[in-house]
Amino acid sequence: MTKPSKARVRHAFERAAASYDAAADVQRRICDQLQTGLPSRPPARLLDAGCGTGYALAALQRRFPDSQRLALDLSPGMLQRITTPCLRLGGDLEHLPLANATLDLYWSSLAVQWCELTAVLREAARTLRPGGHLALATLGPATFHELRQAFAGIDRYQHTLGFESCPRLAEQAQLAKLSTVHLENRPETTHYPDLRSLLLAVKAVGANQLGSGRRTGLMSRQGLRALETAYETQRTPAGLPLTYDVIYLHATR
Repeated sequence: MTKPSKARVRHAFERAAASYDAAADVQRRICDQLQTGLPSRPPARLLDAGCGTGYALAALQRRFPDSQRLALDLSPGMLQRITTPCLRLGGDLEHLPLANATLDLYWSSLAVQWCELTAVLREAARTLRPGGHLALATLGPATFHELRQAFAGIDRYQHTLGFESCPRLAEQAQLAKLSTVHLENRPETTHYPDLRSLLLAVKAVGANQLGSGRRTGLMSRQGLRALETAYETQRTPAGLPLTYDVIYLHATR
């Protein structure tokens, strides 16, 4: 399955900008976990690549108050919601508007899955100074597996992105001449009271965009009832589960 077009991704996150913070509990937990692998030495200049509304920027400011902060996102609506002092850049992770060897820290949490991995890591390596640090969180193949399982007996459309694996991430980092410091796979599961709440939460953070193979029309009421019945078989005491199969990578240039 191909990735969705940049225009569709931008449109999805423009629409999600107002609702993102209220729905981004999992995303915040992942940002907090990614921080644990950062070096103690303050970077002179850091980039939050795919910064969204700036949650990570605030944390990075507290940790490295004297660092110059750059915030890059495809969505102008997301950039407008950042409150942390920084230089805002509209742009694409695959084509960074930065000169070679100008960053000491390249940070990206839950943005790489929308892009071509090879291009993103190549750009990260290009813009990092020798000895610079890459901190990256992205999603692995088991992400939203509960949703795929529920849809399996209903239709043949694609309902999630094609996510990269840990070995693939390590391989591409090596090809980009990045030295792996730490690579970890750590799932994060959240729960919802019902299917409607779950699907709305996915939409609220802009994570409902797909490439080729997606359904182009609305599901029928009968289809939605069948999906709800199928998903209910996975219910736990905490509610309906939805898993983010998170991969954390720390590497140096």
